[in-house]
Amino acid sequence: MDEMHSGAADTAGSGPAGGEHPGKPGGPGLPRPLLDEFARRLHGRLVLPGDPDYHAARTLWNGMIDRRPACVARCRDEDDVVAAVNFARDNGLPLAVRGGGHGVAGQAVCDGGLVADLSEMTDVDVDPEGRTVRAQGGCTLADLDRATQRHGLAVPLGVVSATGIAGLTLSGGMGWLRRKYGLSCDNLVSARVVVADGRVLTANADEHQDLFWAIRGGGGNFGVVTSFEYRLHPVGPEVFLCNVYYPQEHAAEVLRACERHLADVPGEAAPLGVLGRIPAVEAFPEAVHGKPFVALLAVSCAAGEGAAEEGERALRPLRQITEPLCDLSEAVSYVQAQTFLDEDYPDGMFYYWKSVNAPGLGDELIERLTAHAAAAPSPDSTIDVWYQGGAMARVAEHETAFANRGAPYLFGIEANWAQEADSERNLAWVRETFADLRRFSTGGVYLNFPGFLEEGTQLLREGYGGNYERLSAVKAAYDPGNLFRFNANIQPSARPSA
Repeated sequence: MDEMHSGAADTAGSGPAGGEHPGKPGGPGLPRPLLDEFARRLHGRLVLPGDPDYHAARTLWNGMIDRRPACVARCRDEDDVVAAVNFARDNGLPLAVRGGGHGVAGQAVCDGGLVADLSEMTDVDVDPEGRTVRAQGGCTLADLDRATQRHGLAVPLGVVSATGIAGLTLSGGMGWLRRKYGLSCDNLVSARVVVADGRVLTANADEHQDLFWAIRGGGGNFGVVTSFEYRLHPVGPEVFLCNVYYPQEHAAEVLRACERHLADVPGEAAPLGVLGRIPAVEAFPEAVHGKPFVALLAVSCAAGEGAAEEGERALRPLRQITEPLCDLSEAVSYVQAQTFLDEDYPDGMFYYWKSVNAPGLGDELIERLTAHAAAAPSPDSTIDVWYQGGAMARVAEHETAFANRGAPYLFGIEANWAQEADSERNLAWVRETFADLRRFSTGGVYLNFPGFLEEGTQLLREGYGGNYERLSAVKAAYDPGNLFRFNANIQPSARPSA
């Protein structure tokens, strides 16, 4: 349910790559002495086709992605990132950037180019007194949560702990704390960025303000972020996890009851409504296996002694709407709450997600959500209802690059399936559902759930909203040659920003 694809103007390496790439494993045929010289400059390791770990180095979480880079620079520090950026630029190589490798569109690897892999850069430095944390660009949510929860603090992040903080934050970052404390990008206070000419810049409210504005929602268009500094908030260490499943025929009643509950307690918990089918796994009673459900998932935001009890009271109304199929709600540590969805998204399965913003939950819309959920070819697929608002909506639309903050609902259309042979059916289901739900939308999508950006510039302009032209100008200032193009790619404008 988290993290990021390239715009239509960049077709190289875009979309799902299926099958073999004859004649491509060595990329553009760079001279071996040149590669050896580059390898010697790295503190980390350069992985090439034919090396024992090449397959692992090019493999991503999403099983749909099958690309073969010319080389992978396993960066150990910021100097390695600078070396990788300079090498790609100077040799005309496509450059992909890998953090957690969890982006659903698979842009962390490119065919025939260089991958700057930050996954070994996972240092985390917590300042509990100042309530800030600095984390390197290869960190996952789990890395950050483990370190900050030792102090009873948290950064608002996503909901699957294997997600990389980089892709998540750069394109927004929605999680359990979004209504209380805002998006991940709203809590970013500073970043170190390697830009296209190899400089390392600090971007914050005082330095390179245009770059700081752009990386809070504009994706990886502007450089490689080697470290993120975030604001911390007191959460947990024990919280209450609402995890209740109702019969899907009660979808309208359940989703609207949740809407009313949030009106009574604005800015607190941030529920996620889910429409799907109960899996045949031990966690669920056997009697409900396979039944269509509408679930409400939420994590309480309280902190300190008694936080879980306070959270249980606050979330109790969500568990009493009607007779549930089952209620798996419980008090858990915040770190556990951050991982409870992980088993639903294992490495190597096939994933394809898109999203639609909407202004409300009308009768016809709920009927269509239910019908599309029932029609999903895979029993692991869901349609998710993200309740927005609260803190994330109190940031002005142009204060950061993240757009469409005013939309009260986001629908995530998630196809998750196990067999490659089923890919076409699952892709078709997402695209048909997306096309149908768009008639209920006033515009806007979440670019961490982008499909493969088949719609090109049209979808980009919806995702970036009224910020697109300004983003294009910032792109021209820091990456006029579009070196960083494996993302929701913004074309540099003819007139860079001042």
